[in-house]
Amino acid sequence: MTYWQTERLTLRRLQPDDAEFFYALNQDHEADGFLDHVQLPDTLLNVQKWAEKTATEKFEDDRYFFVMVARDVPGDVRVGALDTHSLYRRAGTFKYGLVVHRDYRRRGYASDAIRLVLRYYFEELAYQTCHVDVHENNPASAALHEHLGFMLEGRIRRTVYTGGQYLDEWIYGITAEEFRAAHGQHFG
Repeated sequence: MTYWQTERLTLRRLQPDDAEFFYALNQDHEADGFLDHVQLPDTLLNVQKWAEKTATEKFEDDRYFFVMVARDVPGDVRVGALDTHSLYRRAGTFKYGLVVHRDYRRRGYASDAIRLVLRYYFEELAYQTCHVDVHENNPASAALHEHLGFMLEGRIRRTVYTGGQYLDEWIYGITAEEFRAAHGQHFG
């Protein structure tokens, strides 16, 4: 296996031909409820342009967009994506966003992707803390992050408005030391 693989999953760079997968993923309005807004309909052409642009961008400022590809099912099956953002190199902190297609949730893909990215950012790029924002209407995400060793660090009240209601945002965090204690020095 390569650095970017587990038994179940490969993380790879976005490719232009991933556009149709992301176009279909954008049609999942249940997932919209976990965001801070319902997405407006888009065209496949716009998603193709986004995929082409994103696929050719340099890996700058430690930001990256990963596509999650299942290894435990036949074919090149894309199951989700993870992108790192809000990187603050001086303090060694970063965040990520994650989406898994509804047909592939609760199979371990998200856990594997998160662990691979945390290992890389902690052990290779010397970041020291990762935070993730979870909206209160997404208890599955809260449970996933708690299972991985993230600690609930705070709550920002009524910071999200979607579906006609205000929601709290929960802030979870994990340090490099907590990650190593929970997952070993070299997860993979």
